Amino acid sequence: MTKKAKLGVIGVGGRSWALIECANNSPDCEVTAICDLRQDRLDEKLKMFRDAGMKKPRTYLDYHELLADPNVNCIISPTSWNDHLPIAIEAMKAGKRVAVEVAGAPSLDILWQTVHTSEETGIPCMLLENCCYDRNVLLTMNLARKGLLGELIYCECGYEHYIGMIAVMAEQLDRTWHNAKRNGDLYPTHGIGPVAKILDINRGNRFLTITSTASKARGFDAYAAEHNYKGSGSIRKFNKGDVVTSVIKCANGETVTLVHNISLPRPYSLHFRVEGTGGIWEESNGIYIEKMHGVKKHDPKGFDYIERKWHKIDELYKKYDHPLWKGWDGQFKGGHDGIDEMCIKAFLHSVATETEPPIDVYDLATWMSITCLSEESVAMGGMPVPFPDFTNGKWVLRKPEPESKWMLSKVFQDKQEKRIGKTKNKK
Repeated sequence: MTKKAKLGVIGVGGRSWALIECANNSPDCEVTAICDLRQDRLDEKLKMFRDAGMKKPRTYLDYHELLADPNVNCIISPTSWNDHLPIAIEAMKAGKRVAVEVAGAPSLDILWQTVHTSEETGIPCMLLENCCYDRNVLLTMNLARKGLLGELIYCECGYEHYIGMIAVMAEQLDRTWHNAKRNGDLYPTHGIGPVAKILDINRGNRFLTITSTASKARGFDAYAAEHNYKGSGSIRKFNKGDVVTSVIKCANGETVTLVHNISLPRPYSLHFRVEGTGGIWEESNGIYIEKMHGVKKHDPKGFDYIERKWHKIDELYKKYDHPLWKGWDGQFKGGHDGIDEMCIKAFLHSVATETEPPIDVYDLATWMSITCLSEESVAMGGMPVPFPDFTNGKWVLRKPEPESKWMLSKVFQDKQEKRIGKTKNKK
């Protein structure tokens, strides 16, 4: 049984239109209301709705009025960093399913409030971590679930993306102020989300401790000096170290290195590495699977050895591509090469089927908490800081995630496809 998603969007700044386009591309969704503090933004979006031939939504300047709208049953909140979670809490209390955009959390307390509100109301809350639907991430998950990487031992990930102009010269953004006043991994979820799913975090595994170290801070100040930018008087120096490196220990024994680097000139990278006893995927180099790629050699001196070389990951698309990517024709709405649309459709599917989303409130709290925990560890000279268990012990024996093609705890195969496969095998 499905029901139509009647979507309200709170905050219609620059990121919102890509999400609206993705939602509108789903046949089971109608964008029924939008809200912003600024009338000019609402007017701009209404024109975009008209130009795209989309039905005109109702508009609100006060999000409380949108939450009271009976023609809205779900919410997306691409607002400023500090507003994501308070709005999510109020949305759940109003009986609306909610998805929030990514960032680190301002405090552990607001994360606990978000978790408790979801548990008490029974209303799910999803984090829109689109990188979980990256093609190579999902292919690597497929390899891991099939056992081709062996037992997983170590992962690397991060967010390395130079944003000098955005951070230094856009003082109206929360992002700028967080970088000026805080020192930790402020944007952890793009990297840690995919790794957490591959490592079964919150479903049979969990993060135990984190240690974090920050370098000196020079990059943003150098950018400001180069462009003769004096600031408003409030932002003249940035606290956040140029490179923040964290190491996370997992309950099942794996370790994860997480890097945040946005203030030094460099190309974009999420720095992925997934390594096990049977092989490794490294974003910058490629893939190596011992059983598949290892070539047995004989040395003239009389001993045998295995020659190991990197291979391009796209060599495995034909056989191991995730079913989600096999079924797409490359015509995506929104941004980020399709992962925006996949993530939004995963949320809308959970609304339509009244099931838990694939990135749930426990994932949201765990991944976003890294900002607060890394900040604390940096302040204490790299001392280990324990992760809260936002599941309160449920991670040990949590029931399986609802099956759908959007699920991230395992690779979903349509039951009809399974039956066809068995029939063919019998023949």
